[in-house]
Amino acid sequence: MAQTTKYVIKYKLNGERRFEFAQLETGTKEEAMAALQAIHGQTDDVISDVRVSKPL
Repeated sequence: MAQTTKYVIKYKLNGERRFEFAQLETGTKEEAMAALQAIHGQTDDVISDVRVSKPL
């Protein structure tokens, strides 16, 4: 089992600023985008301005 770290993903969903917490292995933008797509499902929502950081 891979080691994961808790990250904060800041992003915009249809232009509205939002954030989520997620357990990610590497904290890359691609991994964060995959986590957001899993959270929001396959909808027509537009996810943009994705930033990943460790929580304080």
